Amino acid sequence: MSQISDLSANWNFPTAMRCGAGRIKDLADACRELGIKKPLLVTDPGIAKLPMVNEILEDNKAKGMPTGLFQDVKPNPTGKNVDDGVKIYRENGYDGVIAFGGGSALDAAKAIALVAGQTRPLWDFEDVGDNWTRVNPDGVAPIVAVPTTAGTGSEVGRASVIVQEETHSKKIIFHPKMLPAIVISDPELTVGLPAPVTAATGMDALSHCLEALCAPGYHPMADGIAVEGIRLIAEWLPIAVEDGANLEARHHMLVAASMGATAFQKGLGAMHSLAHPIGAIYDVHHGLTNAVLMPYVLEYNRSAIEDRMARLAAYLGFENPSFTTIMNWVLELKERFNIPVGLVGLGLDDSKADEIAEKAAVDPTAPTNAIPLTVADMKTIFMNALK
Repeated sequence: MSQISDLSANWNFPTAMRCGAGRIKDLADACRELGIKKPLLVTDPGIAKLPMVNEILEDNKAKGMPTGLFQDVKPNPTGKNVDDGVKIYRENGYDGVIAFGGGSALDAAKAIALVAGQTRPLWDFEDVGDNWTRVNPDGVAPIVAVPTTAGTGSEVGRASVIVQEETHSKKIIFHPKMLPAIVISDPELTVGLPAPVTAATGMDALSHCLEALCAPGYHPMADGIAVEGIRLIAEWLPIAVEDGANLEARHHMLVAASMGATAFQKGLGAMHSLAHPIGAIYDVHHGLTNAVLMPYVLEYNRSAIEDRMARLAAYLGFENPSFTTIMNWVLELKERFNIPVGLVGLGLDDSKADEIAEKAAVDPTAPTNAIPLTVADMKTIFMNALK
Protein backbone atom coordinates (compact mmCIF):
# COMPACT_ATOMS: atom_id res chain seq x y z
CA MET A 1 0.00 0.00 0.00
CA SER A 2 1.24 3.50 -0.85
CA GLN A 3 2.41 5.94 1.80
CA ILE A 4 0.15 8.99 1.96
CA SER A 5 3.28 11.18 1.64
CA ASP A 6 3.94 9.63 -1.76
CA LEU A 7 0.59 10.84 -3.12
CA SER A 8 1.25 14.57 -2.94
CA ALA A 9 1.38 16.01 -6.45
CA ASN A 10 0.88 19.08 -8.64
CA TRP A 11 -1.18 18.57 -11.81
CA ASN A 12 -2.28 20.87 -14.62
CA PHE A 13 -5.31 18.91 -15.79
CA PRO A 14 -8.04 20.02 -16.15
CA THR A 15 -6.71 23.01 -14.18
CA ALA A 16 -3.81 23.63 -11.78
CA MET A 17 -4.28 21.17 -8.91
CA ARG A 18 -2.30 20.86 -5.70
CA CYS A 19 -3.09 17.47 -4.19
CA GLY A 20 -1.92 16.01 -0.92
CA ALA A 21 -2.17 16.09 2.85
CA GLY A 22 -1.36 19.48 4.33
CA ARG A 23 -1.61 21.36 1.02
CA ILE A 24 -4.11 23.81 2.53
CA LYS A 25 -1.00 25.64 3.74
CA ASP A 26 -0.53 26.70 0.10
CA LEU A 27 -3.77 28.73 0.11
CA ALA A 28 -2.32 32.21 0.62
CA ASP A 29 0.38 31.57 -2.00
CA ALA A 30 -2.27 30.28 -4.42
CA CYS A 31 -4.25 33.49 -3.98
CA ARG A 32 -1.15 35.60 -4.62
CA GLU A 33 -0.39 33.58 -7.73
CA LEU A 34 -3.74 34.72 -9.13
CA GLY A 35 -3.18 38.35 -8.14
CA ILE A 36 -5.66 38.19 -5.27
CA LYS A 37 -4.97 40.51 -2.32
CA LYS A 38 -8.27 40.34 -0.41
CA PRO A 39 -10.30 37.16 -1.02
CA LEU A 40 -13.78 36.25 0.14
CA LEU A 41 -14.05 32.69 1.43
CA VAL A 42 -17.47 31.26 0.54
CA THR A 43 -18.76 28.22 2.42
CA ASP A 44 -21.88 26.90 4.16
CA PRO A 45 -22.95 27.45 7.79
CA GLY A 46 -22.02 23.93 8.92
CA ILE A 47 -18.47 24.14 7.63
CA ALA A 48 -18.09 27.75 8.83
CA LYS A 49 -18.50 26.51 12.42
CA LEU A 50 -15.59 24.08 12.15
CA PRO A 51 -12.25 25.08 13.72
CA MET A 52 -10.41 24.60 10.44
CA VAL A 53 -12.19 27.60 8.87
CA ASN A 54 -11.07 30.00 11.58
CA GLU A 55 -7.57 28.50 11.42
CA ILE A 56 -7.46 29.14 7.66
CA LEU A 57 -8.69 32.72 8.06
CA GLU A 58 -6.07 33.38 10.76
CA ASP A 59 -3.31 31.74 8.71
CA ASN A 60 -4.18 33.87 5.68
CA LYS A 61 -4.22 37.00 7.85
CA ALA A 62 -0.80 36.15 9.28
CA LYS A 63 0.51 35.74 5.74
CA GLY A 64 -0.74 39.19 4.70
CA MET A 65 -3.88 37.89 3.00
CA PRO A 66 -6.90 39.36 4.87
CA THR A 67 -9.83 37.07 4.07
CA GLY A 68 -13.56 37.65 4.49
CA LEU A 69 -16.21 35.01 5.15
CA PHE A 70 -19.59 34.46 3.52
CA GLN A 71 -21.52 31.44 4.79
CA ASP A 72 -25.16 31.91 3.80
CA VAL A 73 -25.32 28.99 1.36
CA LYS A 74 -28.11 26.41 1.47
CA PRO A 75 -27.57 22.68 0.76
CA ASN A 76 -29.17 23.37 -2.61
CA PRO A 77 -27.84 26.90 -3.26
CA THR A 78 -30.33 29.50 -4.44
CA GLY A 79 -30.23 32.61 -6.54
CA LYS A 80 -30.69 34.65 -3.35
CA ASN A 81 -27.61 33.01 -1.83
CA VAL A 82 -25.62 34.13 -4.86
CA ASP A 83 -27.06 37.65 -4.86
CA ASP A 84 -26.33 38.04 -1.14
CA GLY A 85 -22.76 36.88 -1.67
CA VAL A 86 -22.25 39.28 -4.58
CA LYS A 87 -23.51 42.15 -2.40
CA ILE A 88 -20.99 41.30 0.34
CA TYR A 89 -18.23 40.91 -2.26
CA ARG A 90 -18.85 44.30 -3.84
CA GLU A 91 -19.47 46.27 -0.64
CA ASN A 92 -16.22 45.10 0.96
CA GLY A 93 -13.94 45.44 -2.03
CA TYR A 94 -12.91 41.80 -2.35
CA ASP A 95 -10.89 40.85 -5.42
CA GLY A 96 -11.10 37.06 -5.52
CA VAL A 97 -13.05 34.07 -4.23
CA ILE A 98 -12.02 31.04 -2.21
CA ALA A 99 -14.63 28.35 -2.89
CA PHE A 100 -14.48 26.19 0.24
CA GLY A 101 -16.64 23.17 1.07
CA GLY A 102 -18.87 20.64 -0.61
CA GLY A 103 -20.57 20.97 -3.95
CA SER A 104 -23.15 23.47 -2.73
CA ALA A 105 -20.58 25.92 -1.41
CA LEU A 106 -18.36 25.48 -4.47
CA ASP A 107 -21.26 26.08 -6.85
CA ALA A 108 -22.41 29.18 -4.97
CA ALA A 109 -18.87 30.54 -4.77
CA LYS A 110 -18.25 30.09 -8.48
CA ALA A 111 -21.54 31.83 -9.31
CA ILE A 112 -20.65 34.70 -6.97
CA ALA A 113 -17.27 35.03 -8.69
CA LEU A 114 -19.01 35.09 -12.08
CA VAL A 115 -21.63 37.71 -11.25
CA ALA A 116 -19.42 39.95 -9.08
CA GLY A 117 -18.17 42.00 -12.02
CA GLN A 118 -21.22 41.80 -14.30
CA THR A 119 -24.07 44.23 -14.99
CA ARG A 120 -26.54 41.48 -15.88
CA PRO A 121 -28.37 39.28 -13.34
CA LEU A 122 -27.40 35.67 -12.63
CA TRP A 123 -30.15 34.03 -14.69
CA ASP A 124 -28.98 35.77 -17.86
CA PHE A 125 -26.06 33.33 -17.83
CA GLU A 126 -28.09 30.11 -17.76
CA ASP A 127 -26.50 27.40 -19.91
CA VAL A 128 -28.88 27.83 -22.85
CA GLY A 129 -27.72 28.58 -26.37
CA ASP A 130 -24.95 31.17 -26.39
CA ASN A 131 -25.97 32.91 -23.15
CA TRP A 132 -22.43 32.44 -21.87
CA THR A 133 -21.25 35.05 -24.39
CA ARG A 134 -23.16 37.68 -22.40
CA VAL A 135 -20.49 37.47 -19.69
CA ASN A 136 -17.82 40.16 -19.48
CA PRO A 137 -14.83 37.84 -18.95
CA ASP A 138 -12.79 40.62 -17.32
CA GLY A 139 -15.45 40.87 -14.62
CA VAL A 140 -15.12 37.24 -13.46
CA ALA A 141 -13.24 37.10 -10.16
CA PRO A 142 -10.33 34.65 -9.87
CA ILE A 143 -11.21 31.48 -7.96
CA VAL A 144 -9.26 29.12 -5.74
CA ALA A 145 -11.32 25.99 -4.98
CA VAL A 146 -10.86 23.86 -1.87
CA PRO A 147 -13.18 20.81 -1.79
CA THR A 148 -14.00 19.35 1.63
CA THR A 149 -16.14 16.49 0.30
CA ALA A 150 -15.40 13.96 -2.43
CA GLY A 151 -18.52 14.01 -4.56
CA THR A 152 -19.55 16.71 -7.00
CA GLY A 153 -16.13 17.54 -8.42
CA SER A 154 -17.35 21.12 -8.79
CA GLU A 155 -13.77 22.25 -8.17
CA VAL A 156 -12.92 21.27 -11.76
CA GLY A 157 -16.20 22.36 -13.35
CA ARG A 158 -17.09 25.35 -15.51
CA ALA A 159 -20.66 25.55 -14.25
CA SER A 160 -22.81 25.89 -11.14
CA VAL A 161 -26.20 24.39 -10.37
CA ILE A 162 -28.38 27.02 -8.68
CA VAL A 163 -32.03 26.81 -7.57
CA GLN A 164 -34.37 29.41 -9.05
CA GLU A 165 -36.83 29.52 -6.17
CA GLU A 166 -39.60 31.24 -8.13
CA THR A 167 -39.90 28.29 -10.50
CA HIS A 168 -38.64 25.52 -8.15
CA SER A 169 -36.10 24.66 -10.83
CA LYS A 170 -32.37 24.03 -10.85
CA LYS A 171 -30.58 26.09 -13.46
CA ILE A 172 -27.10 25.45 -14.79
CA ILE A 173 -25.01 28.63 -14.96
CA PHE A 174 -22.02 28.32 -17.29
CA HIS A 175 -18.93 30.14 -18.40
CA PRO A 176 -15.42 28.80 -19.13
CA LYS A 177 -13.88 31.24 -16.62
CA MET A 178 -15.92 29.68 -13.82
CA LEU A 179 -13.34 26.90 -13.82
CA PRO A 180 -11.23 27.58 -10.71
CA ALA A 181 -7.71 28.58 -11.68
CA ILE A 182 -6.18 26.65 -8.77
CA VAL A 183 -7.56 23.68 -6.81
CA ILE A 184 -6.22 22.58 -3.44
CA SER A 185 -7.29 19.00 -2.67
CA ASP A 186 -6.22 18.22 0.88
CA PRO A 187 -7.55 14.94 2.28
CA GLU A 188 -7.02 16.15 5.84
CA LEU A 189 -9.94 18.55 5.31
CA THR A 190 -12.32 15.63 4.65
CA VAL A 191 -11.39 13.49 7.66
CA GLY A 192 -14.26 14.79 9.82
CA LEU A 193 -16.92 13.99 7.23
CA PRO A 194 -19.51 11.63 8.79
CA ALA A 195 -19.83 8.15 7.27
CA PRO A 196 -23.33 8.73 5.74
CA VAL A 197 -22.15 11.93 4.03
CA THR A 198 -18.96 10.22 2.87
CA ALA A 199 -21.10 7.47 1.33
CA ALA A 200 -23.62 9.84 -0.29
CA THR A 201 -20.96 12.10 -1.80
CA GLY A 202 -18.94 9.10 -2.93
CA MET A 203 -21.98 7.68 -4.69
CA ASP A 204 -22.42 11.07 -6.36
CA ALA A 205 -18.89 10.76 -7.75
CA LEU A 206 -19.78 7.26 -8.94
CA SER A 207 -22.91 8.58 -10.67
CA HIS A 208 -20.79 11.12 -12.56
CA CYS A 209 -18.34 8.50 -13.75
CA LEU A 210 -21.06 5.98 -14.65
CA GLU A 211 -23.24 8.44 -16.55
CA ALA A 212 -20.24 9.88 -18.40
CA LEU A 213 -19.25 6.36 -19.45
CA CYS A 214 -22.81 5.60 -20.56
CA ALA A 215 -23.32 8.86 -22.45
CA PRO A 216 -23.45 8.40 -26.24
CA GLY A 217 -20.84 9.92 -28.48
CA TYR A 218 -17.14 9.45 -29.14
CA HIS A 219 -14.89 10.68 -26.33
CA PRO A 220 -12.30 8.01 -25.39
CA MET A 221 -10.47 10.43 -23.07
CA ALA A 222 -13.58 11.00 -20.96
CA ASP A 223 -14.36 7.28 -21.02
CA GLY A 224 -10.89 6.41 -19.78
CA ILE A 225 -11.07 8.94 -16.95
CA ALA A 226 -14.53 7.66 -16.00
CA VAL A 227 -13.44 4.01 -15.87
CA GLU A 228 -10.39 4.70 -13.71
CA GLY A 229 -12.49 6.95 -11.48
CA ILE A 230 -14.91 4.06 -10.94
CA ARG A 231 -11.99 1.77 -10.08
CA LEU A 232 -10.75 4.20 -7.44
CA ILE A 233 -14.25 4.48 -5.98
CA ALA A 234 -14.72 0.70 -5.94
CA GLU A 235 -11.45 0.26 -4.05
CA TRP A 236 -11.44 3.23 -1.72
CA LEU A 237 -15.01 4.40 -0.98
CA PRO A 238 -15.80 1.48 1.35
CA ILE A 239 -12.58 2.17 3.25
CA ALA A 240 -13.31 5.91 3.50
CA VAL A 241 -16.80 5.17 4.85
CA GLU A 242 -15.59 2.59 7.39
CA ASP A 243 -12.42 4.41 8.44
CA GLY A 244 -12.87 8.13 8.00
CA ALA A 245 -9.36 8.85 9.29
CA ASN A 246 -7.70 6.88 6.48
CA LEU A 247 -5.93 9.65 4.58
CA GLU A 248 -5.05 7.44 1.63
CA ALA A 249 -8.71 6.55 1.07
CA ARG A 250 -9.72 10.19 1.49
CA HIS A 251 -7.05 11.26 -1.01
CA HIS A 252 -8.12 8.77 -3.67
CA MET A 253 -11.78 9.74 -3.25
CA LEU A 254 -10.99 13.44 -3.74
CA VAL A 255 -9.16 12.53 -6.95
CA ALA A 256 -12.02 10.28 -8.10
CA ALA A 257 -14.53 13.09 -7.54
CA SER A 258 -12.47 15.45 -9.69
CA MET A 259 -12.18 12.72 -12.32
CA GLY A 260 -15.96 12.27 -12.42
CA ALA A 261 -16.54 15.97 -13.06
CA THR A 262 -13.81 15.97 -15.71
CA ALA A 263 -15.35 12.98 -17.46
CA PHE A 264 -18.89 14.29 -17.48
CA GLN A 265 -17.95 17.01 -19.93
CA LYS A 266 -18.95 14.17 -22.27
CA GLY A 267 -22.44 14.23 -20.76
CA LEU A 268 -24.64 12.90 -17.97
CA GLY A 269 -28.09 11.35 -18.05
CA ALA A 270 -31.37 10.58 -16.33
CA MET A 271 -29.90 10.19 -12.84
CA HIS A 272 -29.09 13.88 -12.91
CA SER A 273 -32.05 14.89 -15.06
CA LEU A 274 -34.36 13.55 -12.35
CA ALA A 275 -32.19 14.48 -9.35
CA HIS A 276 -32.15 18.15 -10.32
CA PRO A 277 -35.93 18.79 -10.12
CA ILE A 278 -36.23 16.43 -7.14
CA GLY A 279 -33.60 18.47 -5.30
CA ALA A 280 -35.19 21.77 -6.27
CA ILE A 281 -38.67 20.71 -5.13
CA TYR A 282 -37.90 18.55 -2.09
CA ASP A 283 -34.52 20.07 -1.04
CA VAL A 284 -32.95 16.63 -0.58
CA HIS A 285 -29.25 15.76 -0.83
CA HIS A 286 -28.16 15.59 -4.47
CA GLY A 287 -25.66 12.75 -4.10
CA LEU A 288 -28.07 10.65 -2.05
CA THR A 289 -30.77 11.18 -4.68
CA ASN A 290 -28.41 10.05 -7.44
CA ALA A 291 -27.54 6.97 -5.38
CA VAL A 292 -31.19 6.02 -5.00
CA LEU A 293 -31.92 6.56 -8.70
CA MET A 294 -28.78 4.80 -9.96
CA PRO A 295 -30.01 1.20 -10.43
CA TYR A 296 -33.33 2.28 -11.90
CA VAL A 297 -31.66 4.44 -14.56
CA LEU A 298 -29.10 1.74 -15.33
CA GLU A 299 -31.87 -0.81 -15.82
CA TYR A 300 -33.86 1.54 -18.07
CA ASN A 301 -30.76 2.16 -20.20
CA ARG A 302 -29.70 -1.48 -20.23
CA SER A 303 -30.17 -2.11 -23.95
CA ALA A 304 -27.74 0.69 -24.82
CA ILE A 305 -25.06 0.09 -22.18
CA GLU A 306 -24.73 -3.69 -21.75
CA ASP A 307 -21.44 -3.92 -23.64
CA ARG A 308 -19.92 -0.97 -21.81
CA MET A 309 -20.93 -2.34 -18.43
CA ALA A 310 -19.41 -5.73 -19.29
CA ARG A 311 -16.10 -4.04 -20.21
CA LEU A 312 -16.26 -2.00 -17.02
CA ALA A 313 -16.81 -5.13 -14.92
CA ALA A 314 -13.82 -6.78 -16.58
CA TYR A 315 -11.62 -3.74 -15.87
CA LEU A 316 -12.71 -3.80 -12.23
CA GLY A 317 -11.65 -7.44 -12.04
CA PHE A 318 -15.13 -8.77 -11.26
CA GLU A 319 -15.91 -12.40 -11.99
CA ASN A 320 -18.36 -13.10 -14.85
CA PRO A 321 -18.19 -9.50 -16.20
CA SER A 322 -21.60 -8.35 -17.43
CA PHE A 323 -24.27 -5.70 -16.97
CA THR A 324 -25.77 -7.81 -14.20
CA THR A 325 -22.44 -7.92 -12.38
CA ILE A 326 -22.28 -4.10 -12.31
CA MET A 327 -25.92 -3.86 -11.27
CA ASN A 328 -25.37 -6.28 -8.39
CA TRP A 329 -22.31 -4.32 -7.30
CA VAL A 330 -24.31 -1.06 -7.24
CA LEU A 331 -27.08 -2.71 -5.23
CA GLU A 332 -24.52 -4.12 -2.80
CA LEU A 333 -23.01 -0.65 -2.31
CA LYS A 334 -26.44 0.84 -1.60
CA GLU A 335 -27.18 -1.83 0.96
CA ARG A 336 -23.73 -1.55 2.54
CA PHE A 337 -24.10 2.22 2.94
CA ASN A 338 -27.73 2.07 4.15
CA ILE A 339 -28.97 4.08 1.18
CA PRO A 340 -32.77 3.88 0.76
CA VAL A 341 -33.99 1.38 -1.80
CA GLY A 342 -36.49 3.86 -3.24
CA LEU A 343 -37.31 7.57 -3.27
CA VAL A 344 -39.99 7.05 -0.63
CA GLY A 345 -37.07 6.67 1.75
CA LEU A 346 -36.15 10.30 1.01
CA GLY A 347 -39.64 11.49 1.88
CA LEU A 348 -41.01 11.67 -1.67
CA ASP A 349 -44.43 10.66 -2.95
CA ASP A 350 -46.11 10.71 -6.36
CA SER A 351 -47.85 14.07 -5.97
CA LYS A 352 -45.19 15.89 -8.02
CA ALA A 353 -44.47 13.05 -10.45
CA ASP A 354 -45.72 14.88 -13.54
CA GLU A 355 -43.89 18.09 -12.69
CA ILE A 356 -40.65 16.24 -12.02
CA ALA A 357 -40.91 14.25 -15.26
CA GLU A 358 -41.59 17.38 -17.31
CA LYS A 359 -38.64 19.23 -15.81
CA ALA A 360 -36.37 16.19 -16.11
CA ALA A 361 -37.13 15.86 -19.83
CA VAL A 362 -35.88 19.41 -20.53
CA ASP A 363 -32.97 19.36 -18.07
CA PRO A 364 -29.63 20.08 -19.80
CA THR A 365 -28.38 16.62 -18.81
CA ALA A 366 -31.24 14.79 -20.51
CA PRO A 367 -30.00 14.87 -24.13
CA THR A 368 -26.90 12.83 -23.25
CA ASN A 369 -28.74 9.98 -21.54
CA ALA A 370 -27.71 6.64 -23.02
CA ILE A 371 -31.05 6.41 -24.83
CA PRO A 372 -33.46 9.25 -25.72
CA LEU A 373 -36.13 9.71 -23.05
CA THR A 374 -39.55 11.35 -23.28
CA VAL A 375 -41.53 12.91 -20.45
CA ALA A 376 -43.42 9.61 -20.15
CA ASP A 377 -40.13 7.71 -19.88
CA MET A 378 -38.92 10.04 -17.13
CA LYS A 379 -42.14 9.51 -15.22
CA THR A 380 -41.78 5.73 -15.57
CA ILE A 381 -38.25 5.82 -14.13
CA PHE A 382 -39.39 8.12 -11.33
CA MET A 383 -42.31 5.85 -10.42
CA ASN A 384 -40.09 2.76 -10.54
CA ALA A 385 -37.61 4.45 -8.22
CA LEU A 386 -40.34 5.77 -5.94
CA LYS A 387 -41.81 2.37 -5.12
